[in-house]
Amino acid sequence: MNFKKLTDLALVGKKVLIRVDMNVPVKDGKIGDDTRIRASLATIEHCLKAGAGVILMTHLGRPTEGTVAEEDRLAPVAKRLGELIGRDVPVITDWTGFQIKAGELVLLENIRTNVGEKKNSDELGQRYAALCDVFVNDAFGTAHRAEASTHAVAKFAPAACAGLLMAAELDALGKALAQPARPLVAIVAGSKVSTKLTILESLADKVDQLIVGGGIANTFLLAEGRQIGKSLAEPDLLDQARSVIAKIRARGGDVPLPTDVVVGQKFDSNEPAVIKPLAAVTNSDMIFDIGPDSAKVLAEVVAKAGTIVWNGPVGVFEFDQFGKGTETLARAIAASPAFSIAGGGDTLAAVSKYGITEQIGYISTGGGAFLEFLEGKTLPAVEILGQHA
Repeated sequence: MNFKKLTDLALVGKKVLIRVDMNVPVKDGKIGDDTRIRASLATIEHCLKAGAGVILMTHLGRPTEGTVAEEDRLAPVAKRLGELIGRDVPVITDWTGFQIKAGELVLLENIRTNVGEKKNSDELGQRYAALCDVFVNDAFGTAHRAEASTHAVAKFAPAACAGLLMAAELDALGKALAQPARPLVAIVAGSKVSTKLTILESLADKVDQLIVGGGIANTFLLAEGRQIGKSLAEPDLLDQARSVIAKIRARGGDVPLPTDVVVGQKFDSNEPAVIKPLAAVTNSDMIFDIGPDSAKVLAEVVAKAGTIVWNGPVGVFEFDQFGKGTETLARAIAASPAFSIAGGGDTLAAVSKYGITEQIGYISTGGGAFLEFLEGKTLPAVEILGQHA
């Protein structure tokens, strides 16, 4: 994809509108995790240092368009951003016709409260575009959605480009998938095959090893005729699972499935963890993690990789007794000389829990956008930037 980057443009004296992703968890006015705010700082500071006036816009939560409830307001976000950047950040509610001055920094009130935002309204996009000389999309996490603040605005803005974070995300993902160092190992885990089936099918044409975990692994085990007890699985998708396995094996790769597992009788933080060979799983068992032998095998696969794409923990890592498999794999990824990229909320939680942030090659801020890129889909918010290339 050909598009302009922020670093290609002269910004002195320009009015710059930046779509950031500061959709952070807020409870009782307090922010639980400011990672996304921190991730936006580089682009904001670049524009200010270049002599621009900067207007930020982001969504927060899932408000109703046309109303601004107290819990939808961006005051906590603006406060935290101000602390990080060392200046007050006013929140502008009535922004139609607003004129930003060089060196100023403001934040528009939650753009998801604007009528027409989610429907990608041209009229709303034009109103956004009228605020700026340059539109910068730095919100990779929303790049898979065509909305007024990600798509329509780019159609009508005098100039449009990718911010530093957006460009870094696309460069990292391109490096991981377009011309990867081999072997290419993908880890795709989660509760359901159905939510990631198209990604698994797409990766089957690209990867050398596909590691599956969680409910997805259970479905694949069932497809191979293995006993999984009453573990979470999707029996109606066994043919699709077999197809993915066959496709990878036909190319000389594999889907390494666990030979030992960690089971319990119920999903509970106090449930005792029992390690069993897969063949010893009973009808009452629920698989909550891979066993130590399987974890060792996967760690060896990762150690030999040239590129690693990681989306999802391989067990119920929130409960420590069912987190050993994910921890072993996470530490193997951290120690591997391969280029690694990790994305998705649960994955990032695992990266944080095991303290390996600095050892991952690139950490993606996107969830849905990360997955759709893996699937090979065109991201509409990136595609529209190509019109300004």
